[in-house]
Amino acid sequence: VMYRGVGANCVNMGSCTMIQFAIGGKFKNMILQGSDRRLSAPEEMACGVGAGAISAIAGSPLELIMIQQQRKGGATLSTIKTIATPAYITRGFIGCAVREALWTCGYLSIPPIVRNNLMEMYPTVFDTNDKARIPAALLGGLFACYLTHPFDTIKTCMQGDIERVAYGTFSQTASKIYAESSIFGFYRGAPYRYGRMVCAVFLMDKLKEMIGPLLYPAAYK
Repeated sequence: VMYRGVGANCVNMGSCTMIQFAIGGKFKNMILQGSDRRLSAPEEMACGVGAGAISAIAGSPLELIMIQQQRKGGATLSTIKTIATPAYITRGFIGCAVREALWTCGYLSIPPIVRNNLMEMYPTVFDTNDKARIPAALLGGLFACYLTHPFDTIKTCMQGDIERVAYGTFSQTASKIYAESSIFGFYRGAPYRYGRMVCAVFLMDKLKEMIGPLLYPAAYK
């Protein structure tokens, strides 16, 4: 029971991360156009936001499968057959797109910005990437968690109720959550999600630094 939907979740995490890295890299190349300079903070963040929003095209249906399996059980194929209709397949897409846009900015864009600034401003304290990566991950995770959590809450409520018994559109769902629990209703479970995100941001920033030069050596010359 605890692992219902884990297959869809694994495919979702892998495919979305792949899309975010690939699209984010394309956007960076489009902005730089071969010039030998570092992206500005707004440019770095715009790349993350754009890549994340695009990844929701794959991520939203996969999360819908996962949540429906977690709520109702059933095999993956039967769940896909149930939701593979225009009325269901786009359920929660707006919330997912906004969440992924801010999340990708939080793990792909914020850590390099913070890390580079710390190493430039305090070179004796942060004399290596790994030393600067810890506060960068804490800030990136904070950004990613608390800005995305309300949208994730709305999306999850919508995707868990595809029949629209309790939750209707995006705005109706937001209004219902606020009416029942005020602003705190949007942040249920946020501290636990923040802890997970800090670990994820740290690892992803480290892996990007290690794997990037291997996959795209020309971009790191």
